[in-house]
Parts: sequence; C-alpha cells; structure tokens
Amino acid sequence: MSSGTTDDETILRGVLDQWKAAVDAHEPDRVAALFTEDAVFQGLHPYSTGRPGVADYYDSQPLGMTADYRFLETRRLADDLVLGYLDVEFSFTDRPTIAVYLGVLLRREDEDWHIGHYQVSRLG
Repeated sequence: MSSGTTDDETILRGVLDQWKAAVDAHEPDRVAALFTEDAVFQGLHPYSTGRPGVADYYDSQPLGMTADYRFLETRRLADDLVLGYLDVEFSFTDRPTIAVYLGVLLRREDEDWHIGHYQVSRLG
C-alpha cells in the first residue's frame, strides 16, 4: 500500500513505464537516458555511477528479459525528489523469474524527472 500521493505515483509511473518499455525492448541506451548523469546504480552486479554504467548493465542482460513492477511505497522527499519502493519481477525466456525489491529516487531536472539512485535487493 502506497502512503505517498497519487501525484507521486504518477511521476514515478511516468519514468518507470519508460524504463520498463526500454528494458523489455532491450534498448540499454534508452534505459540509461532515464537516469541522471551522476546516478548511483545498483543492480544485481557491482554498482556503477552514471549513464554509461547503466547502459553496460542492461546491455549485458539477455534478450527477452522483461520487467513488471508494482508500487509498495512512495514518498515526496522534496519538491524535486520522489522516492519509490517497488516489487519487481524480471522474467526470462530460458530461466526462472527473479523477484526483487527496487528502491528508486527520482530527481527533477528542469521539467523532466530522472532516476538519480537505483538499488535492487534480492531477498530469500
């Protein structure tokens, strides 16, 4: 159950729907463009900073990988910062689905929102 506002979820969904579409299409540069220039990114491999690390990470993922997400929590931390905590399932064509928790921090830059921090946790 999200305890943020509908506006916060709308902001997050606007970026994360684009993220999902780019992940599903295996377009790593399109994924990376959704991040800030100095983003801290932690997938299931060692962390990186900046868009090149994000692009490399998603380029290394297998073709056919898709992502589905649902919000667990949202928070407006400041006028230009929105936090999202999500349940995400990454599905593959040739292996079991991986379920993770994802924390993202979106930052408004001019009129656009970008992911400034991305942290995956795999429990269990």
